[in-house]
Amino acid sequence: MKTIIVNLGENTYPIYIESALLESAGFLIRRHIPNAKKIFIVTDSNVIRHYAMSVKETIAKEGVEVTLKIIKAGEKSKNLNVLTSLYNDLVEAKITRSDAIVALGGGVVGDLAGFLASTYLRGVKFVQIPTSLLAQVDSSVGGKVAIDLPAGKNLVGSFYHPSLVIVDPTVLGTLDKRFLRDGLAEVIKYALIKDEELFNILNNVEDIEKLESSFAEIIYRCCNIKKEIVEMDERDTGERMILNFGHTIGHAIETVCGYEEYTHGEGVSIGMNAITGISEEMGLTVSGTHKKILQLLKKYELPTEMPKINKEKILSVMQLDKKNLDSNLNVVLLEKIGKAYIYKTDVTFFRGL
Repeated sequence: MKTIIVNLGENTYPIYIESALLESAGFLIRRHIPNAKKIFIVTDSNVIRHYAMSVKETIAKEGVEVTLKIIKAGEKSKNLNVLTSLYNDLVEAKITRSDAIVALGGGVVGDLAGFLASTYLRGVKFVQIPTSLLAQVDSSVGGKVAIDLPAGKNLVGSFYHPSLVIVDPTVLGTLDKRFLRDGLAEVIKYALIKDEELFNILNNVEDIEKLESSFAEIIYRCCNIKKEIVEMDERDTGERMILNFGHTIGHAIETVCGYEEYTHGEGVSIGMNAITGISEEMGLTVSGTHKKILQLLKKYELPTEMPKINKEKILSVMQLDKKNLDSNLNVVLLEKIGKAYIYKTDVTFFRGL
């Protein structure tokens, strides 16, 4: 079993990565949260069809009372109404501060359940069991939890770290290919900002089917990069911003399109392509970088073209970006493949979209 320890003082936690690890979920939760008498699982309408019941059973075998709540799959569930309903469910289940909330699902479930855990009773224990590639390589690690507002994505949130993260790459076999590609956009992001060798691996593999046998190693590699960055900048005020490469544009696309037309990874893919086109044209990125990125995104069948939507709406959403500090928009650019940096500008930087 591959293990990564995210060293954050009293918030330190392990990430466990191994095939068939869901079978040991109950044991690992009991090991790290020994005093819990009740476990509250949040999952979604996709995951319930596959392994949610088996996870519930393996946790129940540890002698705890398990409540399972299902939300509708998709970004639209990350809202105040769903959150309020879950608060009421926690009250009904009599969850206390010694108990735990488990997120069993992709990034939406992890963000929502994490914010739920961070705010209920001023904080109860939290466990991440990510079931999508995007969540396994990125959103389950680092402690960012949030819900969306109509005005923008993740505008209400907090930093709240899990007690542990349980990653089982075999569950990716149930994912639709669109959502594998969705997660692969985040993998490509890690390669572009910090790991040129990973970029070369992705470039040299024939297609996503050939890549699947390497998912455990790829997940480990991405989580390790994120661990190192989060340890340096837990609160996202400096170096950690590079993890948002492509996200300023990507989040704006998701928001303006109502969280329906594009997945998160698809928005990030378009964002990475668009911003590198702009930065290379301005001489801020090594010449030829944009072409290499465009070729890789197209190889894995990820979208690269800006949708035909109102540019002013896109720019308006960008002004709410969480990297907008002291009247500056901190934009993440590439110097070259494998090396990212933060460039202070304003929303006019994106007028060329």
